[in-house]
Amino acid sequence: MSLAAASVVRAAEEFVPPGPSTFDLPPVFSVAGIGVTKPMLQLVLAAILVFGFFYLAVRQRAMVPGRLQYMGEAGYSFVRNSISRDIIGQHDFARYTPYLFALFFFLLLNNWFGSIPFIQFPTFSRASMAYALAGLSWLVYNLAGMSRHGFFGYLKLQCVPANITGPILVLLIPLEFFSNIVVRPVTLALRLFANMFAGHLLVILFAIGGEYLLLEGSLLVKPAGILAWVLFILISFLELLVQFLQAYVFVLLNAMYISGAVADEH
Repeated sequence: MSLAAASVVRAAEEFVPPGPSTFDLPPVFSVAGIGVTKPMLQLVLAAILVFGFFYLAVRQRAMVPGRLQYMGEAGYSFVRNSISRDIIGQHDFARYTPYLFALFFFLLLNNWFGSIPFIQFPTFSRASMAYALAGLSWLVYNLAGMSRHGFFGYLKLQCVPANITGPILVLLIPLEFFSNIVVRPVTLALRLFANMFAGHLLVILFAIGGEYLLLEGSLLVKPAGILAWVLFILISFLELLVQFLQAYVFVLLNAMYISGAVADEH
């Protein structure tokens, strides 16, 4: 939902604040009876834009890079060196760098959609989108561990703490299984979804709240409307940083989970 569209929430006599229903967007069109919503289209658009940009950036591969190639190489080097190699390690990082690289920029662009004019909706403020992406990451790092250690070897690595024996394992094994296998994708998705949802809701609140105070409020409260719009602008810039950090943290945790999955000790 764009901020312009969100302004319809403002009532002539009573202010109706935005809430979770604000994020329930109607289908843009339907295919075989299935409604295609704006966040679905944004996922496709982000994939096309990320692929298109980096394809153009590396197409010529000049010895002296141009501006576009330099930006592409800088983006790849950031994920490769600062996340993948530093977290996973020199021996295994190359295998998983393409996934982490694509994941970071796909996430970043979808998050920044919340601040781009005429789109203004962070894709992962929809919980289903965030949990689907976390589910994909769950498959990647678990399969990485199973391919390295085998199915039962991986379960032992994740569920049985090293150098601990005795009856205490009856308590620790279920806790480790729940923590390492079950909870990780839930917390991974929840962190991303909650930040995108709360940030966008706050931006909408100050935007339409300031509009309501300026247009419908008395002379005494109009300064509060101006203040609300100032906060709306400041929070919008802060959201750009939060959107970047959430993409970074999501990919960083993916790298940590992959590292733990392929490691020889838990």
